[in-house]
Amino acid sequence: MMKSNKIQRPQMVLVVDDQEINRDALGVILEDDYEVIYAENGQEALEQMRAHSSELSIVLLDLMMPVMSGFEVMEHVRADEQLRHIPIIVLTAEKSAELQALKMGAADFITKPFDAHEVILARVGRIIELSEGRQLISTAEHDKLTMLYSRNFFFEYANRLFRYHPEMHMDAIVLNIEQFHNINALNGREFGDDVLRIIGKEIRAFLHETEGIASRFEADEFDIYCVKQPDYRALLNRFQEKVNGISPNVNVHLRMGVKPWREEVEPILLFDRARAACNMVRGNYQNPLMIYDEDVRTRELLNQQLLNDLRTAVEERQLVVFYQPKYNVQADPPRLSSAEALIRWKHPELGMISPGSFVPLFEGNGQISIVDHYVWEEAAKQIARWKEKYNYTLPVSVNLSRADVFDPTLEDRLVRLIQDNGLEYRNLKLEVTESAYTDNAKRVLDVIRRLREIGFEIEMDDFGSGYSSLNMLSDMPIDVLKMDMKFVRNIEENETDLRLVKLIVDIAKYLKLDVVAEGVETEGQLALLQNTGCDLVQGYYFSRPLPPDEFEKLIQREIDLERG
Repeated sequence: MMKSNKIQRPQMVLVVDDQEINRDALGVILEDDYEVIYAENGQEALEQMRAHSSELSIVLLDLMMPVMSGFEVMEHVRADEQLRHIPIIVLTAEKSAELQALKMGAADFITKPFDAHEVILARVGRIIELSEGRQLISTAEHDKLTMLYSRNFFFEYANRLFRYHPEMHMDAIVLNIEQFHNINALNGREFGDDVLRIIGKEIRAFLHETEGIASRFEADEFDIYCVKQPDYRALLNRFQEKVNGISPNVNVHLRMGVKPWREEVEPILLFDRARAACNMVRGNYQNPLMIYDEDVRTRELLNQQLLNDLRTAVEERQLVVFYQPKYNVQADPPRLSSAEALIRWKHPELGMISPGSFVPLFEGNGQISIVDHYVWEEAAKQIARWKEKYNYTLPVSVNLSRADVFDPTLEDRLVRLIQDNGLEYRNLKLEVTESAYTDNAKRVLDVIRRLREIGFEIEMDDFGSGYSSLNMLSDMPIDVLKMDMKFVRNIEENETDLRLVKLIVDIAKYLKLDVVAEGVETEGQLALLQNTGCDLVQGYYFSRPLPPDEFEKLIQREIDLERG
């Protein structure tokens, strides 16, 4: 079989001049090396450029023409993204027009009359070569989806601005899309790409109004380096409003971190701090903006210390498990039913640290499983100790994080804990937050179903926090609904909250699920919950979280009640 050689087409040149003699003269010079097409005025030139925008290598443009001048053509080209990449060499006999043409974007000029043929060919060839080189660079320079700078080019240009324009006080902004992987998983990558394109377009529009540059830094993160803005919350709202209009059925939430300009702080450090601020508001839908300041810096240093100290805390048993009781409030008097295991950190330097200071941090960086495994082991051992000491089995609920669900050793680890401590599966209850069920829902549901089939009881924590829909609830493999404490907080004063609690209890009863209300602090709240039919209650009305030795007093009291 003969192998055919593909003949490469010559590069295309558009010659624009209202004088036929000039068009012919340039045609003679160029036709041996290029494919030449012609236009005799600016209007025809634009039509040809649009018709051949992907093929044209260069335009030779006369300035003084009827219908539309060369200057008007350049104005149109400069405003047209489709044509902007095509280089233009102006043709003129007037020296005074050269500077204006160059300012308007002309790559070079050729003077009339056209007598130096070799010079014309050299200039055309050089400009085409430079333009093609720039286009190759531009391909690597910009993210194709958003047309913002790619990461490496962004920092190169940011560093140049920092070095050569110190008078421009540039702030660093990091904009991130919450749970972008879920948006792609639930709505398809095409929808996710639309979100990115719309954000990129609005960032470009913003930069047209101010001085700065921007990059699509990672899949769902945008970096903006711009002069100080009067109101960053308004800027975040501007971007949020754009994504709100994409689809009425999909919620896309943005968060923003800002590090204001500081003398002698290089861009990469500014963006590290803006990124840290942005990460600190991960999942914070009420306040998704963080301006980096000294308080944030202190918090960042604390977070880093906690991250560094975690493994030592596990090895030295600085982590302490407390237990908060859950009472069956449909019994008279209410009876101890189970407990929830809650972690505390007795740090040798920082003292007792509450979980709110470190659990979100470890959830954000994937190390929460280290804490969870510790709590599971301590809780299983404690159930066994109380069983041996009091001949009394108290079920304990432990948290199952999203990171745990994706651990291939999860089932084996939990089963081994039950077997090693001589427990039954229902003694160690597994709490899964409502949001986890919509985070790669199929994987989560499959894992939870298998655990439930083994014999573990599953509690949905934080029900009502706004993630799941009621039609999903019937498909979720759960045994207990745990109401988010925000419903309980105001039920004495707010009739709407009370009706919502009644609705949740009714739905749970219909689905044959028990209901736990957490955060109960007053007798009035307790009475209202009892009247709704709520099964279990936990909160400071009965007890704060207690260390094991103090919790034993509650167990002893329960045993005494049983004995009469």
